[in-house]
Amino acid sequence: MWKRVLILTGVVLLGACDDHDTIFIPVGDPAPPIGLEAAYYNRAVTMYWELSSAWTGETFRVWGKRVEDDSFFFIAEVTSCSGGSCEYTDTNIVSNVTYDYFVSALDVGTGAETDSDRTVRVAVPSFTPPPVPTDLEVVALDATNYIRWNDDARSDSEFSAYRIYLLTDQGATQTLLGGSDSPGFLDALAENGVTSTYAVSSVDIYGHESGISSSRQGTARPDFTGELIYSFASEPTLSGFRFSESEQVDPIVDGDSPTRHFRLETDLSGWWLVPGPSAEVFPLGDLTTALKCGVAADAQCYDWTTAPLSGYSPTGIAVDPEFTYMWRVVESGGVVRYGAVRVALLGTDQSGAELMIFDWAYQLQSGNPQLAES
Repeated sequence: MWKRVLILTGVVLLGACDDHDTIFIPVGDPAPPIGLEAAYYNRAVTMYWELSSAWTGETFRVWGKRVEDDSFFFIAEVTSCSGGSCEYTDTNIVSNVTYDYFVSALDVGTGAETDSDRTVRVAVPSFTPPPVPTDLEVVALDATNYIRWNDDARSDSEFSAYRIYLLTDQGATQTLLGGSDSPGFLDALAENGVTSTYAVSSVDIYGHESGISSSRQGTARPDFTGELIYSFASEPTLSGFRFSESEQVDPIVDGDSPTRHFRLETDLSGWWLVPGPSAEVFPLGDLTTALKCGVAADAQCYDWTTAPLSGYSPTGIAVDPEFTYMWRVVESGGVVRYGAVRVALLGTDQSGAELMIFDWAYQLQSGNPQLAES
């Protein structure tokens, strides 16, 4: 027996052609979307809702209007959801305007449509981001670069955080390294002898991001503290020093070694650092409070972090505690590198042997005079 189905609003009529019997089957409206929420972030409003347990695959329609408008207008149709929830992002919005939204479930077979049980309102703020960070500096440390900048962006009442980028391909590629709510960031992934380029942006609580700052470079390099060397007169085999590229290489060498960069000597007039065959020293030291002023340095910290490019001499230099001395080293093949030595103590050990305790840094990148900051 052939039957036909007539779909009306609210009922289904099943009619039998031979005996004219009619069966009425109620057709319910589609289950409405539940738990509708909406939030603004970075020039977009996103709506979220959950699927009802009675949902049977109906599509959803998103409606919106400016709060001052009289009627809603159709925005979009959502046909797929995931994990029992749905979302839609509206980017066709204007700053400083408030919007109302609701979502309906549509049975495309019957045309029945059920609205969400509530309307959500979202106030869109100004799109203006915080100021671009300025005065970017990079402090090069041992296998680490410390990036710092001016904290003026914090004066924006809606400021949230800073984003730090690593620039490659001459700035064409920007890789997000991380974020910071203070004007400083430690890049612990930096490699000694490798130059890294950084830039910083500021972000507000709504996700509006400023442009990136001017870029700055830093080249991490080895540095060491508490190195001990004896005078040539007291312990000649422990009086030479060679800037080392690795912690695994002992920098203390024989005072007569042709590979030494300097050796410690003493006479009646004082203490001297005497350059070796491949090294020269800048003839003037600088009174400093540290070899380098790093992350935790106080406001009074003073260092000398950029080596002069010229003016070096093979003549020995008289040294004093708390002074930093710059060195120019010519390696095989004419490769020029720079190092810094800060004298911490001049004295003797328990047996009376003369010694010097010092901190030092060495730039692995050829021709780069930056020993801490770039």
